[in-house]
Amino acid sequence: MQIYVCVKHVPDSAANIVISGKNSIDKSIPFLINPYDEHAVTEAVKLKKSLKKSEVVAVCLGTDDAEKTLRSAMEMGADRSILIMVATGQDSITTAKALKAAIESDGEPGIIFTGRESIDDVGMQTMFRIGKAFGFPVAANVVKFSIKGSKVTVESEREGGIRDVYELPLPCVLAAGRGLNTPEYPTFPQIVKARRKQIKKIDFNTLGIEKIGAAMEVVELKPFVKKRCPVEIKGTPLVAAEKLAKILHEEAKVI
Repeated sequence: MQIYVCVKHVPDSAANIVISGKNSIDKSIPFLINPYDEHAVTEAVKLKKSLKKSEVVAVCLGTDDAEKTLRSAMEMGADRSILIMVATGQDSITTAKALKAAIESDGEPGIIFTGRESIDDVGMQTMFRIGKAFGFPVAANVVKFSIKGSKVTVESEREGGIRDVYELPLPCVLAAGRGLNTPEYPTFPQIVKARRKQIKKIDFNTLGIEKIGAAMEVVELKPFVKKRCPVEIKGTPLVAAEKLAKILHEEAKVI
């Protein structure tokens, strides 16, 4: 079985992200593999170990710098990878089309894994668009996974910890959530071994993707400024506790 994992090259959330111009960020900051995609890679590698004659292929849309993310995926166990070279970021519509074209030109997917979302755009659209493009069923925020024959059973977590159980036929698209597994980070020998693994590069412009009327673009980026309004709560401990509880219930709406 060919197992594909779609990964994204994203800014390190711990970095000091600075807006450059009107709708982009300073690209000199560190970039890395999207954290949710680490769970996708880990599950794909785990599945490979349980199946005969299977391989894990990581696929990414990005610039030359995205090689770092693909190397990370291969260090975690992916056998090889595909980099779709593009100069600028694309919306989820075009991204899904590019990923589909690259995967189709490479082989026949048995399962396509993705992360549940990317930490930069947080659109949670790409996995559904990939599924639509291929005509595959999709399960999002998967926190439990098993396979038997030509079907998989998954548990998808919703808000409040509620889980939906689905049985999907293969091939399908599964978006990994944090509860699915604990990412297995590479050892030094795995890092060295990954340097010899193949990264196939494909020019985005050779994929023949037609532009359509429906599209999304980043018009403007603005820094998020959280306004704080400190309020002094006076009175006895009992009165202060009652006032605090009222604020948390009526204003913060957390209780």
